[in-house]
Amino acid sequence: MPEREIPAGAMDDVDAVTRAVLTASRLLVAVSARSLAEVEERVTLPQFRMLVVLSTRGATKLVALADLLQVAPSTAMRMVDWLIAAGLADRHTNPDNRRETLLQLTDEGRRAVENVTARRRAELAAIVERLAPGQRAVLIEALTAFNEAGGEPLAPALDDSETHPLGWTVGAAVARDA
Repeated sequence: MPEREIPAGAMDDVDAVTRAVLTASRLLVAVSARSLAEVEERVTLPQFRMLVVLSTRGATKLVALADLLQVAPSTAMRMVDWLIAAGLADRHTNPDNRRETLLQLTDEGRRAVENVTARRRAELAAIVERLAPGQRAVLIEALTAFNEAGGEPLAPALDDSETHPLGWTVGAAVARDA
């Protein structure tokens, strides 16, 4: 893929960067929507985002979950109720504080996140393979800074075999489904 020339001043132009990120977000939303095809009858994109947060954070209180998703607790509660009814999440009493309820993924919810993530990873890899090696390096640096600025935790590597907070092995599950 040919290198594109960046217009003078665009590197410091907040609007130019914002436009580039908006364009990339359209692509990423399209990839996300396609990767949700298997579960789209069961969950919306915001509900899937909740499943992803639960998969990365482990058992979580409703207020913390609402804060992480930047929604009102009542909205988070409706989403949780729907995910529980769909068999993708459940709630249980916090063993350390019996007055608190924790929300977590079920095995079915974990598998849904793994399957969607594997499909998304494969489609993104196909796009990234079309970039020149130098473009890939620049993209890693830019997206890492962007994710850090937005407070988003790093996705696990394909070969990452560390134990997830829920007790399953991160890399092995995703690699199996790829």
